Amino acid sequence: MTVTARNGRKGPGETGSGGSSDSLNSSVENESMESTVQLKREVGLVRAVSLIVGAMIGSGIFISPKGVLLSANSVGMSLVVWFLCAVISALGGMCFAELGAVVPLAGGQYQYVLHAYGNLPGFMVAWSLVVIMKPGSVALTAITLGTYISDYVIAGDCAPPREAVQLFAILTVMLIAFINCVGVRLASGLSVVFSGAKVIALMVIIIAGLVKVSQGHTEYLDPSVSFEGSSTQFLGYGLAFYYGFWAYGGWEILNSITEELRNPSRNIPLAIGIAIPVVTTIYLLTNIAYFTTLSPTELLASSAVAVTFAERTLGSMAWVIPLGVCISTFGHLLGSILAAPRTAFAAGREGHMLKVLSMINVKRYTPLPAIVLQATISIVFILLGDFKSILIFSGFVNYIFDGATFMAVLILRRKYPDKPRPFRVNILIPIIATVVCVFMILAPLISDPTWEYLYAFVVMAIGLLVYLVFVWGKRQLPFMNHTTLFLQKFLLVTTSTEDSSIHE
Repeated sequence: MTVTARNGRKGPGETGSGGSSDSLNSSVENESMESTVQLKREVGLVRAVSLIVGAMIGSGIFISPKGVLLSANSVGMSLVVWFLCAVISALGGMCFAELGAVVPLAGGQYQYVLHAYGNLPGFMVAWSLVVIMKPGSVALTAITLGTYISDYVIAGDCAPPREAVQLFAILTVMLIAFINCVGVRLASGLSVVFSGAKVIALMVIIIAGLVKVSQGHTEYLDPSVSFEGSSTQFLGYGLAFYYGFWAYGGWEILNSITEELRNPSRNIPLAIGIAIPVVTTIYLLTNIAYFTTLSPTELLASSAVAVTFAERTLGSMAWVIPLGVCISTFGHLLGSILAAPRTAFAAGREGHMLKVLSMINVKRYTPLPAIVLQATISIVFILLGDFKSILIFSGFVNYIFDGATFMAVLILRRKYPDKPRPFRVNILIPIIATVVCVFMILAPLISDPTWEYLYAFVVMAIGLLVYLVFVWGKRQLPFMNHTTLFLQKFLLVTTSTEDSSIHE
């Protein structure tokens, strides 16, 4: 069965005419369809909170403390950066909570930009999310997990070989992609389990740190000395925030699966309001625990901060922490691969990606083609890049579209003033969040320009070319219709009956 989205658009390279995005308030024609294949609303508040916690607490807390400290240059300022990252993430979360209620469609950020700015910006954010940002995030976490697994499996004091790290990372991506293909209930249910396990692992670090505090090991946390040597290079803090925001990344995950949430207008802001303070408290206490045992110099010299801390405090039980890191990163990947394909799914439904990406499996009700695509691109990232290059490459593009998304709050208010908004943020919040994004774009580019920024512009330029040729220019590849039909039969997928427009 081959059915286009109700707005009449088709994917790049496929037969059919294009069209502009439907109005937010337009009525939906032919609401009853013969087929009833659509995404199921199976994610409640508890699973929603666990998904956010699982997506946020991943590899970042085990990697970012070193990067933040290196740029802040003092214990006190590094803790300030961690706190500011939490505050700004909360502001972004509130913006997304309003947007999620106004535009309750799968695809999250892509849908907000599309409805606020139109087809070209919508396509560009979809292209960047599908090709750069989401796979980059998955690859970063998978590389971290592969490193820790390699350290645990391969004996010796030397660093694990790159091939081993890549092998474990790729196998993990494939396993989690399979889990997400089986069903959203299984993926989100496992996320609950892993969210609890990773919090327990971090609690071990926190409790050990509190014991050290009670014993008086606070010399590096004393306010009178903790800010000594703080960096005075304002633009230099851009890299510190890169690492910090990477650790807090994931708060927007629910907006990518809006069509699978129960009561999204209530559960999105409530879940964000619960999850971010919980994660912030855990992160600050974990950093404090590190500095009760490690000096700033020792922390910077360590390639695995949590492992070094465990060896100093847990003795023969130090193996618990590497295991906890693996659990944490696995749970983070589980949530990431759950959310990332929904953008490709939504973009395919809007005609901004191949039509087959908008289809779901008739037995499992999951966007199987989109999941396979995102996992494949992530594996390519793992094979071609390293952690730092992927972080800069994907992060730079991410802040460009985050800023545009935050401003979409104000644009959609003017564009659709009568649309119900169960959750409404203060007008200053999206403005502040946008200013931060501008800083994150310019500061690292000015203070430490690298080739990764040029690569990011090149990939976005390719996306613009794809739009002009296949979407706006309505060009088609002669074999795409046959390829789509083959993939439908091979993957047992069909088009969702859920409409791609928004209505009252």
